[in-house]
Amino acid sequence: MTTPPPLPAAPHAPLPRFPANFLWGVSTSAPQIEGASAEDGRGPSTWDAFAAGPGRIRDGSDPSVTVDHYHRHLEDVALLKGLGVGGYRFSVSWSRVFPEGAGALNKAGLDFYDRLVDALCEAGVRPVPTLFHWDTPLALEERGGWLERDTAFRFAEYVDVVADRLGDRVGHWITINEPAEVTFLGHALGTHAPGRRLLFDALPVAHHQLLAHGLAVDVLRSRGSGTIGIANSHGPTWPASRSAADRDAADLYDLLLNRLFADPLLLGEYPDGIAEQLPGPVAEDLALISQPLDRYGVNYYQPTRVGAHDPSVGTDFAGVEIPAEMPFSVHRVEGYPRTAFDWPVVPSALSELLVSFHERYGDSLPPVVITENGCSYEGVDDQERISYLDGHLRALHDAMEAGVDVRGYFVWSLLDNWEWAEGHTQRFGLVHVDLADGTRTPKSSYAWLRAALRAQR
Repeated sequence: MTTPPPLPAAPHAPLPRFPANFLWGVSTSAPQIEGASAEDGRGPSTWDAFAAGPGRIRDGSDPSVTVDHYHRHLEDVALLKGLGVGGYRFSVSWSRVFPEGAGALNKAGLDFYDRLVDALCEAGVRPVPTLFHWDTPLALEERGGWLERDTAFRFAEYVDVVADRLGDRVGHWITINEPAEVTFLGHALGTHAPGRRLLFDALPVAHHQLLAHGLAVDVLRSRGSGTIGIANSHGPTWPASRSAADRDAADLYDLLLNRLFADPLLLGEYPDGIAEQLPGPVAEDLALISQPLDRYGVNYYQPTRVGAHDPSVGTDFAGVEIPAEMPFSVHRVEGYPRTAFDWPVVPSALSELLVSFHERYGDSLPPVVITENGCSYEGVDDQERISYLDGHLRALHDAMEAGVDVRGYFVWSLLDNWEWAEGHTQRFGLVHVDLADGTRTPKSSYAWLRAALRAQR
């Protein structure tokens, strides 16, 4: 690890003041940074199998090494301490704890997270574990994975074991990360693990993940395990035009990406027409799914412009072709700067999203935590990332001024990571990682955020 670069002179005005108890943090996930995929008893996950298929990962890489956090976690905890964040959101690898997804426990896997949590506590950084971040144990996938109701119950058993081991030091838990992406990218379109292309027949995957969340809440509540939340990906949906067809298409897209995953949690019901397409007993399951949460996690990256299906347009935000069977197309959002991932940079859309949720759900919306927000840019002197974070934090403050109860903000990500199907082609980190030898080099954005956090204190 090298010394952070000097902070450029006053690149932005000071940030507005956030509450004294506001939780500042950074996020990562196990399959994207840990590596050591076949060490110390860990079993394979769906992403190990998916990456082994030809042409599935843009640069041909796989999650076997990533950035080697498993062996360098103490170095990474030192980076967290140096940054001055109050919390670190990481994920626990289910297949590192239960190599087969259930049955025999792998003690060495739990021991790793025990050491990590101890190191975080010693550094004064709050551990915020996510219990599922997309890496389904392969053995469970071979028995049907999230298409099967039983997977939710196996998840609850795994959560109980992890909470028993770490719960004396963990004050905040996140059950599941972005069930929408697992449902649609992993099971409807097939561009993420496990690579199924089921289109609307993927909807049971959404329900079973939400059921798993509800069962996990039950387990964690029974253990008195602090505050509990989920991390859902959300973003505003803008119609491509004022036409009725485009507005209807945008409404459907908003239903699938936002309301399908928020309404059951916050209102105890699915949007009209959805429950009839799901495996039961849906009403009984909703009682579990809608148990009160202490925090509602929002992962925000960009808005989406949607219109009626048009084969000449049809790609989604990550460049995935929208099949002809889908009744909408995703249009390019023009008029804004773009990240290296070609995503539009629209900070005001974060305010729009949060205010709309506040208006839609009212008192049913728990205090919000931004569990992911970040961008991909090349280089160590990453001034674009500084501008991105500065703009989004100001937009977040605007939402709070408008009455949204926001309790924390986590940057994605601490380290340049293995970015799923994009491999190592996109760099989201505050810290640059040399893929040849693993050297960590804090970027200009790391220095900027460190100074901004010191100013908040």
